[in-house]
Amino acid sequence: MRIGNISAVMRKEFLHLVRDVRSLILAFAIPLLLILLFGYALSLDVDDVRTVVVDFDRTHASRDFVVSLDASPYFRVSGNLKNAREAGENLDEGRAALAVIIPPGFSDGLRSERLTPIQVILDGSDPNFANISRGYISAFVDRYNRNLLAGFLDRNGMQPVKPPVDARIRVWFNEDLESRKFIVPGIIAIIIMIAGAILTSLVIAREFESGTMETIKSLPISALEFILGKAIPYYFIALIDVLISVLIGQILFGVVMKGSFLVMILASSLYIMVALALGLFISSAVKSQLVANQGAILITYLPSFLLSNFVFPINNMPFALQLVTYVVPARYYIDILSGIYLKDLGFAYLWHDFAVLAAMFVVLALLNVRILRKEGL
Repeated sequence: MRIGNISAVMRKEFLHLVRDVRSLILAFAIPLLLILLFGYALSLDVDDVRTVVVDFDRTHASRDFVVSLDASPYFRVSGNLKNAREAGENLDEGRAALAVIIPPGFSDGLRSERLTPIQVILDGSDPNFANISRGYISAFVDRYNRNLLAGFLDRNGMQPVKPPVDARIRVWFNEDLESRKFIVPGIIAIIIMIAGAILTSLVIAREFESGTMETIKSLPISALEFILGKAIPYYFIALIDVLISVLIGQILFGVVMKGSFLVMILASSLYIMVALALGLFISSAVKSQLVANQGAILITYLPSFLLSNFVFPINNMPFALQLVTYVVPARYYIDILSGIYLKDLGFAYLWHDFAVLAAMFVVLALLNVRILRKEGL
């Protein structure tokens, strides 16, 4: 393997990148835009649920219930309506996600210690949002009931009955339960696929379309040297994107890496090489820039977003799709980043993910070399 041949191909690719403004925008501007959009807009946290109340009782007890609900960090009472029809209109038009209807006699029922129902209506358009909101309102009502029970026992000079099971819950790794802390590492995996696989999916196909591939075949250069020369510039671009993403994640979103920075760089380098090898494989296999670009989006970007445990849990997917996720490189890279960012895990705990990524890189690299040799390089 001759370094001079590799550097010559590298220099040619760097010159093309400098001259092609669209490639530079795709390499740097779009990843930055993605991390800003995902970081600020994509949030799986549920708080400030827009709530409307219909209070038919209009007593001190019903007002205390509404005030307590509004004081919760999870609910924001945006209106006290006159009837249930207005509550339904607010839910229909999206002005509220939850409606609480307090019936007449609510206060009398509490004083007479009878079972006192209230109606809670949830917008189930988003099942995940509705399930979390239902858990919040159930927990709020349970806490409100406990307070009423404690007051009743206190008035009658009785001691509260201690529950037999005392669950002391402690959250590890993401103590504040902030979705940003696992969304930001996932964005890095998506960015690498854009800067790595999608960009490199065009480089060899461009040579075939422009006719320069025939000239390259006549040069004293091997398939491996040609691949390395094409891949190295994009490796540095993707690595720069990773460093910028880590920096933005820490400065703007407060997502601080708990584990080793060196292990993260090693994992990112390996994942970048897999992305580059995958992009070059698509480029050399289809020989058309348009088809290669579309194929790269379908084969790399979409699976990395949908089938990598980034947003949608793999355990909730059909069994057939769960099997497909095993060939998605982002699944293993996101697992590594989650371990580094949230759990402070080292290489000893993450080596199996490294091994899978390394195996993927070797297979893809061999396929690239074989295809180019068949083309006469």
